[in-house]
Amino acid sequence: QVQLVESGGGLVQAGGSLRLSCVASGRTFSTYIMGWFRQAPGKEREFVAAISWNGGNTDYADSVKGRFTISRDNAKNTVFLQINSLKPEDTAVYYCAAVLSRSNNYVPRRSTEIGSWGQGTQVTVSS
Repeated sequence: QVQLVESGGGLVQAGGSLRLSCVASGRTFSTYIMGWFRQAPGKEREFVAAISWNGGNTDYADSVKGRFTISRDNAKNTVFLQINSLKPEDTAVYYCAAVLSRSNNYVPRRSTEIGSWGQGTQVTVSS
């Protein structure tokens, strides 16, 4: 399995921006679809964004389209989530996720599809 470590979370005012990073180790990073999920207090973990192994395909939850951008740097074993125009409802723990696949058509939107998780990074948005 691949090991994932997130960073970049924090406390930010509504309308602000953050850039989350997730560094992978242990397996060949370019063989994984990478994604971000989030979990707010009292709620289930939900899909946020995903990117194919070569960055050629991305997908987003409707609630974040136009505000969040997922990208990856395979040379640095890192996936990023640029978060703009933050809203209080974006407050959650954000988890990096990995699925072993080189498909450009598959988007893992359910937690049960994920093979590896990071420990999470807290994002708190104040109004």
